[in-house]
Amino acid sequence: MIDSEPNPLLLPSPFQDDAFDFDSLQNHHFLPALEVSLKDGRAAIAAITRNPEPATFSNTIEALETSGESVGHVSSIFFNLFGSHAQDGLEELAQEISPKLSAYSNDIVLDDALFARIKHAWETDREDLTLEQKKLADDLYKSFTRNGALLSDPDKALLREIDQELAGLSPAFAENIRNATNAYELVLTDEADLAGLPPSALEAARACAAEKDKGDAWVFTLDAPSFSPFLKYADKRDLREGLWRAYSSRAFKDEFDNQDTLLRTVTLRHQRAQLLGYESHAHFVLEERMADTPERVLGFLSRLADAASETAKAELADLKALRHELEGDEEIKPWDTSYYSEKLKQRRFDLDQEALRPYFQLENVIEGMFEHARLLYDVSFSPADDIPGYHADVRVYTVTDNQTQAYLGLFYTDFFPRSTKRNGAWMSTLREQGLQGGEIKRPHVSIVCNFTKPTPSTPSLLTFDEVETMFHEFGHALHTLLTDCTYTALSGCNVFWDFVELPSQIMENWVVEKTSLDLFARHYETGEPMPEELALKIKDSARFMAGSTSLRQLSHGFLDMAWHTADPADITTVEAFETAATAASAWLPREPGSCSSPSFSHIFAGGYAAGYYSYKWAEVLDADAFESFKQAGLFDKSTARRFRTCILERGGVEHPLKLYKDFKGQEPDPDALLRRDGLID
Repeated sequence: MIDSEPNPLLLPSPFQDDAFDFDSLQNHHFLPALEVSLKDGRAAIAAITRNPEPATFSNTIEALETSGESVGHVSSIFFNLFGSHAQDGLEELAQEISPKLSAYSNDIVLDDALFARIKHAWETDREDLTLEQKKLADDLYKSFTRNGALLSDPDKALLREIDQELAGLSPAFAENIRNATNAYELVLTDEADLAGLPPSALEAARACAAEKDKGDAWVFTLDAPSFSPFLKYADKRDLREGLWRAYSSRAFKDEFDNQDTLLRTVTLRHQRAQLLGYESHAHFVLEERMADTPERVLGFLSRLADAASETAKAELADLKALRHELEGDEEIKPWDTSYYSEKLKQRRFDLDQEALRPYFQLENVIEGMFEHARLLYDVSFSPADDIPGYHADVRVYTVTDNQTQAYLGLFYTDFFPRSTKRNGAWMSTLREQGLQGGEIKRPHVSIVCNFTKPTPSTPSLLTFDEVETMFHEFGHALHTLLTDCTYTALSGCNVFWDFVELPSQIMENWVVEKTSLDLFARHYETGEPMPEELALKIKDSARFMAGSTSLRQLSHGFLDMAWHTADPADITTVEAFETAATAASAWLPREPGSCSSPSFSHIFAGGYAAGYYSYKWAEVLDADAFESFKQAGLFDKSTARRFRTCILERGGVEHPLKLYKDFKGQEPDPDALLRRDGLID
């Protein structure tokens, strides 16, 4: 790169509210921008430590909070692209950038002079602080002590080595999954192999074949919009098995094998925790969670598993009976569960999931999502077509509070799969809300998904599961967009990990309600609203297979806790360890050759290590919280106002249990989830 070339990562943005100029960004901009920002960040730290004045909240704690703004900006843009649009070369950059950021973080938390000032300010300058300032000071002091500030110099050096290596393992793990996913294609040329598949899946497979230059064929991949309907509808059992085995062995004993990366990760996490004085990585993590300890998490998971197991056994018996009736064989394998569940659902509720698709055109669902935000929180979303996204699929919206006309932030949407995007769905922030550049800035938020793409003849028609996913991620986005805090470290989703899913999961409750569906579920050809009969079937079937669905999710939670409480020295092989860890919560016997841990990106390439249980934990919260909306009215303004002011606006300023009690008036009822799922009366 020529030194004089403009670098958009270092220049003021020409767009509204400093929206990032993605159109001008090239991969070669990242490293130079990062070096400049790291230099600026280190200079800001040096100014704090060399300040001759006594340490105070203002000149030390607040100064440190704002010292790394440029570093945060560059890293946020990079890692958003790494997940959603990792073009050629970005993977290699991640291997350089992650260790640099880790070293920068270590330089801060292991700086004795800086910690001495933080400790002095934390101990002496508290009398006139606001609640939020005290929380920031407490969190910062605790963060330093939890990350090595009290270690000896040799142990600090060892901690640096561990963190440097861990920083490179996470992106490598993610890239292996992406490569393994992209490496597989099921190419079919015989129409007989397509029996049972609905027109939407066939048209998408045709479009995929054209995109991949496969000629007169149908191509199915391991991306969810392709993989899921094939397992649900394809009559050819051997083809379902092949696709399932490919998906269930991604990055396992193939050229992208993640086993060594996984084992090294858990070993280093365990070493790090013990170096800091904790029994395991889970003990370290859970100290800063509502759940507190691994023992409490395991007790929580076990209680739910006990409640779900009998129902799950009955559900499996139903599937076996159906297969025996239809085919004279009652064997059920993992590649059969979705297929026969769908047939049973159609029989029991007269509900074909494909019959729902025409009512869920993507554009209408987006409109309905925004309408829910208006009815609940009186905010509006307006297209901002002049602001660039990072891909042609990305759309940008300006968010406004209708009551005050206050600008709330920017909202980016990115809905379709591509080879440069990782699987799944997530919300991320391009810019946090809070104090930056001397003023309170509003957030820039994105939701990224992998939904059914439009075809040459049909718009994007979502499955009901995809509708739920969109509302889930939108809940995360609202948590960030509506936050009203002073400091970025406490704003939006910067809360305890087992609380962060409450604002997202509660939004899923609305989409099974007829009142909500009436707002957006319209037939894409006729514009007619979804018939009441069909809407009621959605609600009636909401508990279908609740036992087995719960067990599968709980199994992931048990597996996560096992990886992060075990002594790595006791682990023989990844496959054997996973089998033992999930045996008690297994719904079906494990299939040889399958192993989910090497593609468990949530815990090895995301933020959910020792935290996957939080999905179920938050389900208890959202089930209990939604009961308040049902009692008062789905769009009751008073209830929505309490949820906004007590939870969404408050970020991590107070303990989440305090925030929840402020909203609900009491602690959450642990049986609310079991009641909603029909697992208890």
